[in-house]
Amino acid sequence: MLHRFHSKLLEFLKSTVYNLSIDMSTVDFPVELTTLPKLTARQSEILELVTNIIDESGSPPTRAEIATKLGFASANAAEEHLRALAKKGYIELTPGISRGIRIPQRFDQSCHRNKYRQMALPSSVLQKMTLPLIGRVAAGSPIMAVEHIEKQVPIDPSLFSKGANYLLKVVGMSMRDAGILDGHYLAVRKTAEVHNGDIVVVRLDGAVVVKRWNQKKTAAGMVIELQAENPDFKSIMVDSHQPNFAIEGLAVGLIRVGGL
Repeated sequence: MLHRFHSKLLEFLKSTVYNLSIDMSTVDFPVELTTLPKLTARQSEILELVTNIIDESGSPPTRAEIATKLGFASANAAEEHLRALAKKGYIELTPGISRGIRIPQRFDQSCHRNKYRQMALPSSVLQKMTLPLIGRVAAGSPIMAVEHIEKQVPIDPSLFSKGANYLLKVVGMSMRDAGILDGHYLAVRKTAEVHNGDIVVVRLDGAVVVKRWNQKKTAAGMVIELQAENPDFKSIMVDSHQPNFAIEGLAVGLIRVGGL
């Protein structure tokens, strides 16, 4: 099962294409790779310990070392938790080898210390391995608040040339002609610096919307036009000084779930 998972992931990585019409990478992502099983607090603790030791020393810990570090009564307790982590796909175990613990290749690509760290996530290990998928955002609360995170998607943030901080689930068809459809995942880099023609994520009157940015000077001053990419939807005109308006980020990639 794990071998099939890796094969599909490699196939998916090769399918990444650069979409000139929206200035970002577009990926067909297999449904079975779009979520990771949840971990218990103890499993997260062990996974973080294993990852940190591998980062620092270049080799994984023994079961006895894990037991000592975390105060287990015996190495057998550590072994049980490691088996649970392996069953959920977070690690791979080699029977009969004391240090036979390996982080799968799909995670190795993004396990770089202090890179693309998502501070809002509950586990620092998941920060290194995944991007949070943001669903419905409550008015007035930070977009990356824990309560907005639907799940973790196992994808390397560096897959997107400009880096990504989170994925936003697209709702509606207002950006249809840019290839951004309902149910797609939009990879977003948190930044307030955007330019005309960029596809952006903005917060407007409590709602989070995706539109193409066009700022222009008029007789009344600078006006921002948030352009839809579907003639069935009207563009939105915004005064940059109006309250309840903020840039949440720049779209840097698109994941079309269900590919392959």
